[in-house]
Amino acid sequence: MRQRIRQLARAGVLLAVFCAGKAGAQTCTLSITSPLNFGIYTGAQIRSTTPFAVTCPSGSWDIPLSAGTGVGATENLRYLTGPNGAELGYEIYRDSAYSEIWGDTYPTNTENGTGSYDGTIYAQLNSGQIGPPGTYTDTVDSETTHFNLTVVVQAACTISANPLSFGTYSGAVRDSTTTLSVTCTDTTAYDVGLNAGTAAAATVTNRMMTGPDGALLHYSLYSNSAYSTNWGNSAGSWVSGTGTGNTQTLTVYGQVPANQTPTPGNYTDTITATVYY
Repeated sequence: MRQRIRQLARAGVLLAVFCAGKAGAQTCTLSITSPLNFGIYTGAQIRSTTPFAVTCPSGSWDIPLSAGTGVGATENLRYLTGPNGAELGYEIYRDSAYSEIWGDTYPTNTENGTGSYDGTIYAQLNSGQIGPPGTYTDTVDSETTHFNLTVVVQAACTISANPLSFGTYSGAVRDSTTTLSVTCTDTTAYDVGLNAGTAAAATVTNRMMTGPDGALLHYSLYSNSAYSTNWGNSAGSWVSGTGTGNTQTLTVYGQVPANQTPTPGNYTDTITATVYY
């Protein structure tokens, strides 16, 4: 006769069950030695495991796992729930190939066996998901007890920049634009600053490109298409935004003022763009 193990223990807790064997009534136990923690999620796939052990002198057993507490969760796709009900999808498997779903459908999706057994719970957090920073948890039941799963999304931002070229300067005003790409976790507020550049005497309001023999060509960087709002590197001159988890594009407006008479040649500068969050 098969008696299903209808309870799953918290980490470090032994669970007593009844199973039938040749020697009569036997006491079986199920133990989980550590919680299942995915760690920190950055958008890449995470796989995590935790061991379990069934101690059963004789007889057969079966372990079902529920779909968890996430809204819309199924045996095939469970959800960790975080801030304001945000969810991250994951699966639980019975095998190291992450191909056999562990659920509550007997006998195809449950873990079962005979006698004592050491096994592993395999879980996979899917890639490419977006969620606000915070702790995400789920509770998976096996009848009267449960175990918890956890992952943390940390506030994070990245930034990249494209070059800005003014072309050929002949003494008239030269306008040009380029873009910055900012990617921040969902709901993360950020500010982007641009420094003064590499010329020794440059400031964020008086930037300079350096040319032949140290000759200088003045220029400015703005955050608006009217070329009127200076883009600097302190509060009040930053460009601010709120992350969505996707890449956001910011436009930098550059201008070389008229009536400069620099030495002919190539002029360059390097601006450092910093994202604060």
